[in-house]
Amino acid sequence: MDRFDFSPLFRSTIGFDRLTRLVDAATRVDSASLAYPPYNIEKTGEDAYRLTMAVAGFSPAELDITVQENTLLVTGKAQKEDENGGAYLHRGIARRTFERRFSLADHMKVVGASLDNGLLYVDVVREVPEAAKPRTIKIGTAVETVQPLVTEQKAPQPPVTEQKAA
Repeated sequence: MDRFDFSPLFRSTIGFDRLTRLVDAATRVDSASLAYPPYNIEKTGEDAYRLTMAVAGFSPAELDITVQENTLLVTGKAQKEDENGGAYLHRGIARRTFERRFSLADHMKVVGASLDNGLLYVDVVREVPEAAKPRTIKIGTAVETVQPLVTEQKAPQPPVTEQKAA
């Protein structure tokens, strides 16, 4: 059994659509696509991460990195090689087309990418906006009640029209 029914869990929730998509995507993994290309995810700082992918044989022009709606998409499209260049006796370096998706948490931002010695490095940091950071509220000693300002609203008056006597 490789499928789970999460409908009872999401029946009484509102606004968890992204969580629903994540759970659904996690249960639909294709084991063949998990093997290529191999990758590492490492934590390089308090709020910094690095994705390292082994993309031997790919040039920077053949790789594409896209971020859209909290999803990091890395694709590789190998260009056709010249058939007249020689015949391979053994071809062990896979240069097949791939598409790898990574779900990013809220406030994650891709800040850079580089290709060095067949390894693609993608640097990601967490940038929490000031409004979302915790803040300390100062406690005063005097008791002051804050009254909300209420303005009086008047009903709109119908326009006055003049009636002419006949």
